[in-house]
Amino acid sequence: MAIWNLGSINLDLVYTLSRFPAPGETLAADQVDRFLGGKGANMSVAAARAGATVHHIGAVGPDGAEMVQKLSDFGVDTAKVAAANSPTGHAVIYVVANKDSKEKGENQIVLFPGANQDLTSEHVENAMAGATVGDIFVTQNETNMQVEACRLAAAKGLRVCYAAAPFDAGAVAAVLPYLDFLILNQVEAEQLFEATGKRAEELGIKDVIVTLGGDGARHIDGSTGKVSTFDAFDVEVVDTTGAGDTFTGYVLAGLDAGQSMDVAIKMASRAAAVMVTRRGTADVIPTLAEAKSADLK
Repeated sequence: MAIWNLGSINLDLVYTLSRFPAPGETLAADQVDRFLGGKGANMSVAAARAGATVHHIGAVGPDGAEMVQKLSDFGVDTAKVAAANSPTGHAVIYVVANKDSKEKGENQIVLFPGANQDLTSEHVENAMAGATVGDIFVTQNETNMQVEACRLAAAKGLRVCYAAAPFDAGAVAAVLPYLDFLILNQVEAEQLFEATGKRAEELGIKDVIVTLGGDGARHIDGSTGKVSTFDAFDVEVVDTTGAGDTFTGYVLAGLDAGQSMDVAIKMASRAAAVMVTRRGTADVIPTLAEAKSADLK
């Protein structure tokens, strides 16, 4: 089996700060790092590090060779990554590292989509030519062609998953008819309710996961109505960037390997807990061995 991910590929510039700047303020950073990022790339790397076969569908600009090489080095198939004329997507990320700050470990992100919005229907169709019934398809709201790709994946008999971030109610509504699986955080779930008048359990989707940050996660089985809750691990948070993407990639890898939803979520929670103790994005997503062996409480 395999995971097919229509997802963003970004260069992440991460600035470590003592606190977030106030409007109009100039604040010196303590450190800057370059990482592979983008919600799509993060999920692909997480799924690959969890042991899945992952095909990434995306685009980079003339400046994107470094990002594609990193994806490949992390075990992701990059044969379906197209070359675009626009600059490669990138993000500027502020992370507070001051242990005495109430904002410690939190982040602020400014995103430039770039080549992530240059995908074509022809590219998506060609990229998914090898997908087969029972494979998993996932996408997020950082590229174009989401609806077309979800429709194609559903027609091919794939399990269609949408990670609803960055959140846009219209984007979620457009892909809902094709979804088997929706993952969103608590704030996004409330935004979706405000836009549609429906709670997560009322959407008619087979599986919904609502992530709750430090409070864990909730799974809603749309077939039975059963709601299961999963506690988060208590760790020293360094950087929350990419933790949700790590969780999603691990859940999908577990399901692709034939695990039950409960087992997949528990391992994904371990991986996400390890992730928040590290500084960075795709480059520092834990391997399956690291997630399994981590001393977590």
